Amino acid sequence: MGTWIVRAATASDRNSWERLYRGYCTFYQRDVSVEHLDTLWSWIQGQDIHARVVEDPDNSGELVGLAHLREFLRPIVAGKAGFLDDLFIDPDLRGSGASRANFEDIRVFAEDRGWERVRWITAEDNYRARGLHDQLGERTAWVTYDMEMRP
Repeated sequence: MGTWIVRAATASDRNSWERLYRGYCTFYQRDVSVEHLDTLWSWIQGQDIHARVVEDPDNSGELVGLAHLREFLRPIVAGKAGFLDDLFIDPDLRGSGASRANFEDIRVFAEDRGWERVRWITAEDNYRARGLHDQLGERTAWVTYDMEMRP
């Protein structure tokens, strides 16, 4: 296996990115509409969300992974950090090193922006991913809440 290439998504990546994002939504049992995809892609193109993609070096650069990151402010430290919203690797390539390469790129990307950390959440039962996450990050004791807004 060659060296994974991780880079920023470009406009020409839309179809491959969409295939991966649909796979991500399927994994988490979430419906996704064309409008949803169009909105997210517009955020990516506007740099509101930074999309990183993983190319398979042994398959003509086919995209096999993605990560969506965004900056957030941390008043408690008067600093900036990154939030990793979405991370997905083609199921056929899990365990191949693609996810680790994606995280290595995320670290460099964050350091280049002066972020003091990258934070992410994952499903409690996502044991395979958590095995890698436990090697790369520190599990926190914080509990996450969502407050839904009234219609």
